[in-house]
Amino acid sequence: MYEKITPDNVLMYAIRHYDNPHCEGEKEFEDDLKRFKYIKRLLRKYYDTGVLKERLLLNHLIVLNNVFGADACATLLLYKIQEEYWTALKSFLLFLNILRDDELEHIDIDESVYNILKEL
Repeated sequence: MYEKITPDNVLMYAIRHYDNPHCEGEKEFEDDLKRFKYIKRLLRKYYDTGVLKERLLLNHLIVLNNVFGADACATLLLYKIQEEYWTALKSFLLFLNILRDDELEHIDIDESVYNILKEL
């Protein structure tokens, strides 16, 4: 999970870890990459307005986890999403068991997000 990602190698990293047997072309890969942007947008909306679309976020994260695998998914999320949103993101990743409890200990979880997720 902690491989060094740079702007020069991020696309190659994503391609190397992409595993979607039903993928029918480059367009589908690009659509899956857009999910990172959607997640970032949903997290920014949560921090700006307090509106959390937890089910939509969960859907995007589950798809990314399925096509990239847990380690690559977490690595790409942490690379592509600003650090200010990591507390909410970590709450989702723990809820989905993409991260273990002992990973990323320097990042706190967002208790209100985690409580919403536990009630689903």
